[in-house]
Amino acid sequence: MEIRLQKWLASAGVASRRKAEELILAGRVELNGKTVQELGAKGNPARDTLLLDGKPVKISEEKVYIMLHKPEGVVTTVTDPFGRETVMDYVPSATRLFPVGRLDADTSGLLLLTNDGEWAQKLTHPKFETQKTYVAVVNGVPTDVSLRNFRRGLVVDGKKTAPAMVKLLEKQKAGKAQNAKLLITIHEGRNHQVRNMCEAIGHKVLTLKRVAVGGLELGNIAKCKWRKLTPKEVRACLER
Repeated sequence: MEIRLQKWLASAGVASRRKAEELILAGRVELNGKTVQELGAKGNPARDTLLLDGKPVKISEEKVYIMLHKPEGVVTTVTDPFGRETVMDYVPSATRLFPVGRLDADTSGLLLLTNDGEWAQKLTHPKFETQKTYVAVVNGVPTDVSLRNFRRGLVVDGKKTAPAMVKLLEKQKAGKAQNAKLLITIHEGRNHQVRNMCEAIGHKVLTLKRVAVGGLELGNIAKCKWRKLTPKEVRACLER
C-alpha cells in the first residue's frame, strides 16, 4: 500500500510528520534513487527504497516511548552542530529516537522521546491542543489583576495568546523582597511562551520546570533519569 513519504518517515521514527515535511522540502529525501521535494509524493514501504541523507529509512516494528527528566543546560535536539550536550546523551537506545517537541536549554522537566511519528504529531500539532504544565519561580509576586489577565491571554510579539491557567502556589522570601512560585498550564507551543507571558505581566522567570504533558505527570523521577512509559501512560499523554 502506498503512503505519503512524510508518513513513512514518521512511522520509521525519523521525526514527527511536520518535521518530516521539512526534510522533504529541504531535498534530503530520495525515493528509488530520485530526490523528492513534493509533499504529496507517495511510496510503498514493501517494494520501494526511501533514503534520508543517503541512508535507508525502514519502518520500525517496535514503538518506543520514553520520559526523561531533562536537566537545565541541555539542548533538545538529536545532534548539535556546536558540540553541546543534547537530550540524546541521557537516553542510550538501540532504536532511533527523537524528542517530542522541545524544552529550552534553560528549562528542566518532562521531555518525551519516541520513534512513533504519528503519536508525536498528535502531541505537538496545535489542533490537538495538548496541555503542558509548568512550575515557574518568578521575580516578585503577581497581583490578582495580573493573574486574571494571564488567564485571559496576553499579547506577546504582537499576537494574543490563548487563555491559560495559572495558580499562585506560594510566596518565597528573596532577601528583602519576595518571589512567587506559579503553576501554569498552556496548550500552545509558541517559542519561550511561558517566559514571555510572565514577562508580559512584569515578572521575569527565574526557574522553569515542566511537570506534566496531557495526563502524564513527571512525578518523582530524578533529574537526568529516564524510563519507558507504560501503555496507559502513552494514552495519558494525549489526554487534555
